[in-house]
Amino acid sequence: MTQNIRNIAIIAHVDHGKTTLVDAMLRQSGIFRINEAVTDRVMDSNELERERGITILAKNTALFFHDTRINIVDTPGHSDFGGEVERALRMVDGVLLLVDASEGPLPQTRYVLQKALQAKLPPIVVLNKIDRPDARPSAVLDEIYGLFIDLDANEDQIDFPVLYTNAKIGVAHRRWSESGGDDSTDLTPLFETIVSAVPPPSGDPDAVLQVQVTNLDYSDYLGRIAIARVFQGTLHRNDLVGIAKLKGDLQTTRITKLYTFRGLDRDEAETVSAGDIVAVAGVEGIQIGETITDPERPAPLEPLLIDEPTLAMVFTVNNSPLSGREGQWLTSRDLRDRLQKELLTNVSIRVDNTDTPESFRVLGRGELQLAILIETMRREGYELMVGKPEIVVHTENGKRVEPLEMLVIDCPESYIGIIMESLGTRRGELAQMINHGSGRVRMEFRIPSRGLIGLRSQLLTETRGTALINSILAGWTDYVGEMASRPTGALVADRSGVSTAFALWNLQERGELFIGPGVEVYEGMIVGDNSRESDMDVNITKEKKQTNMRASSADEAIRLIPHRDLSLEQAIEYIADDEYVEITPKSLRLRKKVLDAKKRPRRWQQIRASTETPV
Repeated sequence: MTQNIRNIAIIAHVDHGKTTLVDAMLRQSGIFRINEAVTDRVMDSNELERERGITILAKNTALFFHDTRINIVDTPGHSDFGGEVERALRMVDGVLLLVDASEGPLPQTRYVLQKALQAKLPPIVVLNKIDRPDARPSAVLDEIYGLFIDLDANEDQIDFPVLYTNAKIGVAHRRWSESGGDDSTDLTPLFETIVSAVPPPSGDPDAVLQVQVTNLDYSDYLGRIAIARVFQGTLHRNDLVGIAKLKGDLQTTRITKLYTFRGLDRDEAETVSAGDIVAVAGVEGIQIGETITDPERPAPLEPLLIDEPTLAMVFTVNNSPLSGREGQWLTSRDLRDRLQKELLTNVSIRVDNTDTPESFRVLGRGELQLAILIETMRREGYELMVGKPEIVVHTENGKRVEPLEMLVIDCPESYIGIIMESLGTRRGELAQMINHGSGRVRMEFRIPSRGLIGLRSQLLTETRGTALINSILAGWTDYVGEMASRPTGALVADRSGVSTAFALWNLQERGELFIGPGVEVYEGMIVGDNSRESDMDVNITKEKKQTNMRASSADEAIRLIPHRDLSLEQAIEYIADDEYVEITPKSLRLRKKVLDAKKRPRRWQQIRASTETPV
């Protein structure tokens, strides 16, 4: 039975076409009915995934090619969701490495390939988007070989099959030249290569049961559902099994339902055996990484090893004057329960307690990962506040070390100078620069992770949205000391009320405003960015006085410069150490931690104190 199964993960850098290729594979395998309405990117079922056009959660599906079941795991391409990639690779016997035929290997390509090579998974290389006018498949293939060599791939791994695809129209070619590919009109070459190049599962159906959980789902009728791979043995419905817990103890339970995957659906099964990827019900309390095994002869597998988080943020209860108006979940108990629930399915974050019961320190891989968590909670009806992101610093051999990132920036040649200047203030060091001769250059920097906070918004502004920015964790480096923070202060409301056009008109020359007229504000709320480095308390509710005296300027029209609406990520990047982002289901507000202006330390005093503090 295992000879007719292939388990494969599709790995790539963000936006290189993984989910689009899975779409085409599902359509051509006959999974969908002829008249069935199917949306694009069917695997991106999460609302945030469809809005942002990225994959956030690893998901699995299955299709049939002749008599072979191909289990496919679609993985995220962004480095912040590396934990999803790591556990997905535990489920499979081979990987399909997708690379854009124009952009070539990028930081996340290196990361996912390194993980696959460490797991000794045979790769299939697919050069996608060969229809792009700037496609350069031959040069990109050379770069891929160089990447394999750089990652110390062995001879078997570097002898990989290569395919050329256009995932949008669902075509794969075995050969490609400037004049085009072979006469293939569908993805048959890809299916055939998967069946021939990926080995069947090696587990023994008659051995001691070993089923490792790599993902969790939930059903209102069945309770917790474990998504798992059967490494050894055979599992039947109604079997009494043991769950080898991560802490070492053994919990017994009875399997109530078994499912295998087919397209986007699950088929109920009576028996599953070694090699298959399945869904198991009747396992209440099970966690990711635990093993379902024989209760009489337990044989737990090694738990999943996930890279340590590098970024931390404080999540705290919303205590602003406007709290409780929009949210359903407001208390510290609600916040704690929601974060504990996240830990069940998100293996790459950690939650630590703080000195106060109202606040929790959440550690993750990057700003995007934590912003996705915050946005998800916001849509579920939670109100909370978050502080400025902080980098996790360790002590090794008596020295402080911090995470180091490899940063790759692809931009037009005309912006090289301003990018070099911006990276210099953030302790970035240029490692190499490549000019492909198309008017764009690719620069690779080594930079402390602290230097990335707020960098994306700054560079996109400086390059007018033309820069492509990607980063990946490259290791740890000695702590480099204090780093330049936000150079400007904030415009802070000095009283509660409703903002007026007259007040905004008088203040807009002081800096960039974040709100428009008719917005309810409170003392300590940040309403704009001051053009100077110090904070300024302002009356944003001031109204124009009405008198009986006529003046030459009495009828002068009020013309407001459009204010800047900050997104969640921009707000998180903007705030300073003494500020919070207030998040409610309908609103985003920036505020000072201490709302009362008389009790709040001035920004220039904080700047002076930070520069005088020895490192």
